Amino acid sequence: MPRNAKEWAGVPDLPADHFISSEVYRDEGIFRDEQRLLLEKTWKFACHESEVEQVGDYRTLSFCGLPLVVIRGEDNRIRTFVNVCSHRSAELVRAPRGNARRMVCFFHLWAYDTYGNCVNQTRDIGYEEAGPKKEACGLRSIRTEVNCGLVFITLDDDAETLESFLADSLDTLREALTAEPLELFHYHSFKVRANWKQWHETNMELYHEWGHVVNRQQGLNSPGYHDRRISIGKNGHLSLPPYRVSYSNIPGWEDRDSNNFPGLAPGEIRAVDLFPNTSIIIRGTAMRIDTSTPISPSLTLMEFRGLGLKSDTPEVRAERIRNHNQYWGPFGRTQPEDGFFIESVEQGNRHAAQYSIISRRENLGAHDDAALRGYYAEWSRHMGRPAGDPKGNVSAEGPGK
Repeated sequence: MPRNAKEWAGVPDLPADHFISSEVYRDEGIFRDEQRLLLEKTWKFACHESEVEQVGDYRTLSFCGLPLVVIRGEDNRIRTFVNVCSHRSAELVRAPRGNARRMVCFFHLWAYDTYGNCVNQTRDIGYEEAGPKKEACGLRSIRTEVNCGLVFITLDDDAETLESFLADSLDTLREALTAEPLELFHYHSFKVRANWKQWHETNMELYHEWGHVVNRQQGLNSPGYHDRRISIGKNGHLSLPPYRVSYSNIPGWEDRDSNNFPGLAPGEIRAVDLFPNTSIIIRGTAMRIDTSTPISPSLTLMEFRGLGLKSDTPEVRAERIRNHNQYWGPFGRTQPEDGFFIESVEQGNRHAAQYSIISRRENLGAHDDAALRGYYAEWSRHMGRPAGDPKGNVSAEGPGK
């Protein structure tokens, strides 16, 4: 039955962890707290190691308002620094990617090596009397660790190790990520008018596959699709057991019977969602990594990477690119639809909705909302408040079950 205004705004008659307040998507104060209490304290995927393959290769990004540069040092170690000159705070590296044995500030030509040391102060005679000496002017380093070729950063110098943070979350993908060297063949990004958590929710919540035309034609009809059981691991990470997809159900598409990633059976799909905002998905021959960077409560930078084997022949690489773009390219069949989904949800959360429902229970099957409940349990642990009542209003209205 339709609900009146009071009923619409009322707390859902559900267990307290089976609904989410829309405030977690739209409130400015909660957004600032997320950056301080959650994003700055956990590990963030920055890039794949192949993006900084040679000494001096660098890749820039921004996270939690900080401009950063990831660079491979003279000792072959990958490091990250705040991308700001120690002199007058000018942006140091100004291209998205490139190679530099020395990072030279274009403002006054101060220079830094790949270890982050300041190695040149233009006319340093001017600093002899009052200082500072260049030895005291190194760049701010950001903790950087690599696991399975994936480069992660954290802004918290005291955070747990990356190995501890990931725990066993990558086990189902480890062979595919490490058996042979990988390289990036695709990158694109766009800004989506939605909260940063919503894309990751869509990756975790497979119930939304009913909204994808191609998934209705092949994935949802594949044997074993609903027999899988969600695995919720340490720190809010999620993995799904593999299953095989028949792509030829779609006219003009071929099954992915050959050139699959190491460890995968023909046509097999595997997926891991890493808390708080990175997903790795392999569909037989194609691998995708996506991650989000919050800009505001209602604006998010999304980045998408496609990877292949370095040993690919031109013919195999062309196949991977074709299979990747069928689903995940800028004009693929599912990725644009995901953008439409979450921008629509954003409009509802911002202007009308009070709560989102995450109450599906299917014995941890593919369409069980346990993944979302696990994610928001971890969110609540970092934030020190429940996602269903982030401002402490529910008790006054009457709690859920």
